[in-house]
Amino acid sequence: MTDTDTYIQQLAESNPLREPTLREAIQALQLPQGSRGLDAGCGIGLPALLLTEAVGPAGHVTGLDISAEFLLHAKEIVNKSGLSEQISLQEGDVNELPFDDDTFDWVWSSDCVGYPTSEEPLPLLRELARVVKPGGSVAILAWSSQQLLPGYSLLEARLNATCSALIPCVKGKRSESHFVRALGWFRQAGFEEPTAQTFTGDVYAPLSEDIRAALITFFKMLWEEPQPEVSQEDWAEYQRLCQPESPDFILNLPDYYAFFTYSMFWGKVPR
Repeated sequence: MTDTDTYIQQLAESNPLREPTLREAIQALQLPQGSRGLDAGCGIGLPALLLTEAVGPAGHVTGLDISAEFLLHAKEIVNKSGLSEQISLQEGDVNELPFDDDTFDWVWSSDCVGYPTSEEPLPLLRELARVVKPGGSVAILAWSSQQLLPGYSLLEARLNATCSALIPCVKGKRSESHFVRALGWFRQAGFEEPTAQTFTGDVYAPLSEDIRAALITFFKMLWEEPQPEVSQEDWAEYQRLCQPESPDFILNLPDYYAFFTYSMFWGKVPR
């Protein structure tokens, strides 16, 4: 299995945990019924299903991604959903969108634009705004925190500080370029009514099989690759708590509780 295949599998396995929180964020945008929007960096197409649900049967969502492999998987998901008439998929780069000015009523991007990125965020936001009609909205959203190891806050903090998933966000970036500073990007890019909101997802025992599998996948996505900064003691503790075969596997706790957050920033394109 290639790294891309593994990541696609992880996205699918973790979706039961993400989906309710993403749906809540989409509802907060109050996308107009019948509107046409762009999912920039659509991945394997799962958020596009929720966006289509929000705009109703007269609406349309275009999913764009630079990965042909992601789009092949997205096409399968869209076809199985019965929404192929309302969702179109296209290969392309969010830095240079293959669309005319004022094409869409809104643009959405989750876990893509601004998180993590080596690109400067302002040109990216302005490129998104270019394809949105005046008065339409641009929204970017990303995973922003988690507490998945209840009772082991210090261990989790040390793992988070060095984990492979977050290193691109903390090393070699100006503080102004971190995703949680995105409200400033929207203001600098000239958006009207810049807004920020964080959405919390939480889970607690007893866990369904889907949620249990999703949490195991998140453990792997966040901390499975040992980093040189992680002490041997912390790595051993991680394995003790987060390996399903361990007698101390944390998801077996009868009082297990965890939460995570997605943060969303959005604004309107000036009329």
